[in-house]
Amino acid sequence: MANRGVLAETYTTRNRRQNYDEMPRTPEPTRFTSAMVKAAPAPRPDKPPAPVGDWSTAGTEEVADLVRDISPTRTRHGAIKLAAGVRVLFGHLETLPGATWQERWENSGFNVEKAPPVNILGRPGIGYDGSNATAALRAVFSARIIQPSLAGFRANRFAGYPETFRKIQNDPLVDAYYAAVDAQLQISEVHRNRAKFDVACALTTQGIDLADLTPSALLHYSLECKRLGVTPGANNDTTRFSALAAWEILHKIGHFPAGTAPTLRTFIYNGQRTVEELVGRYRFANADVRQLLVDYLTRRRADTDYNTLEGLARNIAGQFWDVVEELNPGQKDLALSPELYDQWRAEIQYWRKNGRTDYTRRRKDVASVLLAVRGLYMDLHSWAVAEPERWAHWVAPCPILPRDLKGFGKRRRDVNRRMADRTRVRQPLLPVLVRHLEDRFEHLAGLLDAARTLPLGQTFTHNGHRYSRSDSREDRRRAKILTDPAVRVVDHATGETINLTLVEDAAFWEWAAVEVLRHSGIRVEELTELTHLSIRQYERPNGEVIALLVVAPSKSERERVIPMSAELFHVIAQIIRRHTRGGRPIQLLTRYDGHEKTWSEPMPFLFQRRLGTVLNVISPATVLHMIGRSCEEIAATNPAFEDTKFTPHDFRRLFATEIVNGGLPIHIGAALLGHLNLQTTQGYVAVFAEDVVKSFQEFLNNRRSMRPEEEYADVTAEEWAEFEEHFDRRKVELGNCARPYGSPCQHEHACIRCPVLQVNPKMLPRLAEIETDLILRRKRAEEEQWLGEIEGIDLTLTFVRAKQADAARLTRRTTVTLGMPTSRPGSTPPDVTMSN
Repeated sequence: MANRGVLAETYTTRNRRQNYDEMPRTPEPTRFTSAMVKAAPAPRPDKPPAPVGDWSTAGTEEVADLVRDISPTRTRHGAIKLAAGVRVLFGHLETLPGATWQERWENSGFNVEKAPPVNILGRPGIGYDGSNATAALRAVFSARIIQPSLAGFRANRFAGYPETFRKIQNDPLVDAYYAAVDAQLQISEVHRNRAKFDVACALTTQGIDLADLTPSALLHYSLECKRLGVTPGANNDTTRFSALAAWEILHKIGHFPAGTAPTLRTFIYNGQRTVEELVGRYRFANADVRQLLVDYLTRRRADTDYNTLEGLARNIAGQFWDVVEELNPGQKDLALSPELYDQWRAEIQYWRKNGRTDYTRRRKDVASVLLAVRGLYMDLHSWAVAEPERWAHWVAPCPILPRDLKGFGKRRRDVNRRMADRTRVRQPLLPVLVRHLEDRFEHLAGLLDAARTLPLGQTFTHNGHRYSRSDSREDRRRAKILTDPAVRVVDHATGETINLTLVEDAAFWEWAAVEVLRHSGIRVEELTELTHLSIRQYERPNGEVIALLVVAPSKSERERVIPMSAELFHVIAQIIRRHTRGGRPIQLLTRYDGHEKTWSEPMPFLFQRRLGTVLNVISPATVLHMIGRSCEEIAATNPAFEDTKFTPHDFRRLFATEIVNGGLPIHIGAALLGHLNLQTTQGYVAVFAEDVVKSFQEFLNNRRSMRPEEEYADVTAEEWAEFEEHFDRRKVELGNCARPYGSPCQHEHACIRCPVLQVNPKMLPRLAEIETDLILRRKRAEEEQWLGEIEGIDLTLTFVRAKQADAARLTRRTTVTLGMPTSRPGSTPPDVTMSN
């Protein structure tokens, strides 16, 4: 376990850079324990490649002459510069210890992580010295005079290294690979060059020929590039992998052995762990309990999916027994003392990270841990009856009593209430989000169509905005060598250069994902699992043909069929049309299931898009991030979105609410949503009690129709005058009396003490006079010892100061004009004159 911890540490972001001199020379296994191919550098061949012979001990001038002769450049000036660069580089290496140029290179400091580039050897103020040294190093690496480490190689920026490498190698296999790369027209030229560079770099840094490049060696190269943050085109992003296209092309041309997976990503993700590995993540001192948990989870695995099994192992092994052993290292069985149980209950109130409790993060769902542990005890009790020789030894009283789970139902209701409130907040915002996505996609699609046929540099107007085709040096170069280069435009209003091909594609897939989610109510995992085979037709007995969407089993392992509405059919048709442009078929891809940790069979997935060098199925996390990004864009102009974001599951709840409140029977709604229990569907739709509101409104209308007609007569002039007079009589010195209509004053006009007095803020000076007068009266009462008077004055002072505070608060509020009431439409207003 100690060695495994060291390996894990080297893959963290903080410690991703390691010194090659400190790293073990033996091949290291990857963390992808379930992969059939393990990452390992290629073994050094018995006869290392030497396309120009052995020059490891040649003199500097000899190497300079060699580099000049083998250089791909045809100009005399270029050859002279290469020779000058060799003298700069090798002149420095000559001063270092070592019998060969390889040994001197390894002692130079240019071969370690975070190494500087060799252009620092140039003379100060003379820039071409450094560039000459870099060009010379490119030729030396290609000629295999020096074998660099990956860090030493990538510390330098080589222009045109793949082509230089190919010409010096003179290897038919390399030529065939380059030709296969050039034949991949669906990949842009930039990514084709990266595919060539990845292979050339892997061969150079591992000191092998292409014939010796195995899947393990290429996987090792990819993982090292990721670890070092030197993946080509990733801009120091340590989450991206290199050689993705190189792997696929090598697989297509039959370079890899039979049975090798067609994509490198197959070996990137962790597969399903065995039960022993799930339990083995925790360092238990008690081997017997460890074996018990392994046996228990092995039996439970037969009736559950992998995602549930992984969560069960986390709760029982990590949150239960790992904590118990930490609190009581000598615990030998499952019989916990009350004191130990109380300590464990206190510990699991907080999250644990790396085997330690994080007291800054409180756990919200403690009940899930309690239920898992209680299930362990209950299962052992029942299994011991049938197999006492295997389970009876571990039977113990369950420390988790029913009262410990008493609030579980309340917590579930709280969760349902929060979810219902979340849906209520988002329902009126859904049209805003949909309109934003539609407008953005239509705008970008129209802009792309308008710009695609224009020459570079041409200015045009679209929707009232001026744009021009980008006419940079890179745009001109790509227009010459590519049949369908990316369309880039410059927005004259902002000066921003927009890659329309890229942003239009992203806008389409975001629009398509939201449309399918909100019109079908499927889960986001089911969305990414949709394939071309999911579209079916059904002919009704009357001859009508209905389009159906077959949803693959996801959470409930229950396949279901959804009749497609016109809107849903439209977006599905748009997706298929996009994939099949130019008569192309929908590509067969494999998809990684993040829950089950397995790869699917090659299938024509609908939600696939090309990013960089390879086609990938869009992941659920990508859909979540796309929707969140759009919500942030809307929040810039719509305050309602400032603290509100949509998730893919929000559309499922909104769909369920809409169909059931629209009159669809709930059991049919449950079938469309894939729920096995009607109560689950009720939890989704119990948001707007539309039937309750409708029934109550009908009750009110019916009750009003049964009342005598005279109760709804028009207001007479006398009644209106009496109504106005009531408000006139409520006007008092300090403001307004809020007593009900038609009622007299009940407090003998002691307004200061009356709770219904509404003080006019303009009367604050008068209240100050009253307060001063009361203070003087209290002083006289104290002198005369009128204790009863003092008590009454103190009470009045309390009311006065409260009225002052209320009036002062009103001065800080803005005035809202509500207007005057009017008569009902169709009635004759009373002939009265209203004054201000």
